[in-house]
Order: sequence, then C-alpha cells, then structure tokens
Amino acid sequence: MKAAVLHEVGGIPRYEDFPDPVPGDGEVIIDVKAVAVENVEKAIAAGTHYAAEKYIGHLPVIPAFDGIGALPDGTLVGFGNPRLPYGALAEKTVVAEGSYMPIPDGIDPSVATVMASAITAMSMSTAAVLAPGETVLVQGATGVAGRLAVKVARLLGAGRIVATGRDDDRLREVRDIGADTVINTAVPDEALAQAYLDARGDGYDVVADYLWGRPTQILLSALKPRTFAFGKPTRVVQIGESAGAGLALAAASLRTSGVEIYGASKGLDPQTMDEAYRRIVAWTRSGELTYDVEKVPLRDIEAAWQRTDLKGRRLVVIP
Repeated sequence: MKAAVLHEVGGIPRYEDFPDPVPGDGEVIIDVKAVAVENVEKAIAAGTHYAAEKYIGHLPVIPAFDGIGALPDGTLVGFGNPRLPYGALAEKTVVAEGSYMPIPDGIDPSVATVMASAITAMSMSTAAVLAPGETVLVQGATGVAGRLAVKVARLLGAGRIVATGRDDDRLREVRDIGADTVINTAVPDEALAQAYLDARGDGYDVVADYLWGRPTQILLSALKPRTFAFGKPTRVVQIGESAGAGLALAAASLRTSGVEIYGASKGLDPQTMDEAYRRIVAWTRSGELTYDVEKVPLRDIEAAWQRTDLKGRRLVVIP
C-alpha cells in the first residue's frame, strides 16, 4: 500500500510503499478515507510533544493517530489509536475492535475530521451555559477551532461576538463569518488592555479561550473593577493554550471582578456529550455550520506537511 512514512525524528513523511497491515486477534482493517493533519501530529513527528516517544520511539512509522475510514463491510467510522507502526496517513491501517464509532449519514469524510473542533466549541454551552443574547469573546478566533467557535456561538444564540487574533486580514474574514467586533492582540500590553475594555460593551458574559498566556493575562487584568462596584460575571472557558501554557493571575483579577474560570470539560457527562454531538451533526447536515478544509491527496504529503499558508483552514489528507 501507499503511505506517508516518517524515517527520522524531525523529518518530513515521505510518500512511498509500506507493507499492508495484517489484522491480529481482535483487530480490524480500516480503509482510510480522510485524515486531518494538525499541529499535534507535527509536534510528535518533530519529537517535541510530550507523547512523542510513544508514537515515534521506533522508526519508520506512519504518522497520525486518528481519522475517518471504512470498515470491511463499508460502514464509515471515525477511528483512533492504530497499532503502530500503522498510523492513519496511509491507504489502510489496523485498529482494535471497538476503537471506532460510526459517522452519521450525510457527513462528508473530510468534514468529519474537523467536527471534533466544533464539538469543543460547545463548551460555551456545556461549561459556561451560554444564554441567548449574551456577549461572547472568542480568544484566538483566526485558527480552525476559533473560527468554528465564532460560528457555533452565533448558532447558540450569542447576541454579540468579539473575536481576537494576530492578523488583520484573517480578522476581517472572522468578521465575515459572524464576529461583530475584532481585536488584534499583536499590540503592546497597554493598547491590548484598552482594546478589551473598548470592545466589551456591557461586559463579556462568556469567554471561549483558545489562547491563555499573555492575551488572557491582560484580559483578566483589564476586567478588574476600577471602583467599589461589583464586576459583571464573566465565565471564562479554558479550551486551548496556543499563546502559552501559563499566566500570572493576580488575586485582584478574581476577587471582585466576577470572573469565573472553568475547564472545557466542566459539565460533561455521557448525556451532555451526546446532546452537543447531535446539535453539531444537525447544524452540519443542514449547512448552518460550515467547515474550512483544504483537501490534498496523500501523494502530496511532503509538500502539504510543510505548508504555512492555510490561514484558518484545516489540512485534510485524502488517501
């Protein structure tokens, strides 16, 4: 079979022949249909991710550990954890029985690879209990997940959406997909703090935070009351950390600001997960929720792996 094969830590996967997987007891062969290539796959291949040793401890190996494919009977499924060295970036892979779940009818495989990011955005509802008409701030809205969060916030009934990013051109695109106000975070600290205050209107009800680090530290500091009045409650949902894994949180940023900080998994249980998934599927089927994907054939993996021009589109490899 053809596959993207990684031969060295920090290298680029090469399109070449690789032995077909042979299923063992309790395993099944998957015909791969679509695989999203995200930063985590690249970090693992580079050896910089904390889980890299597990996946690239023995080379050569096929990268990527989940995707969309078909079972031997043709059922379309999302699968995960292929048996190494058979990652997802190949024509076929092998997984344990049960390491997959059916994809709903009417969902294109390339779209199905990105739906997890939309489901993550549902934490605005499951963790922060976003109510119709409330104001949402999406921190990091120019990336794939952040753009979806803007769309999901609107579908959840947000009355006003403020979005942040570092690129003015991409922020203009975010306006086009639903943001009412945008903030460029690539400015000095004082200017950014003032921008948060200028854009808040009556206050931020929910913050979907894909950044953490410097921008969120400045945001939390800016939300401190300047008088003895109690601050309006702001529910911050911590989802990602693309701007940094840590921040310095002053006590005054919490004491009277009304800020409440939740992890994205707050409020999740089998029932709420199922409800969130069903809503995303319904919006996807109806066309109310759209996805920005860049599909490339597996044979072009070397060039695709090195692309830096995607600008909010998810790279999806089609074997």
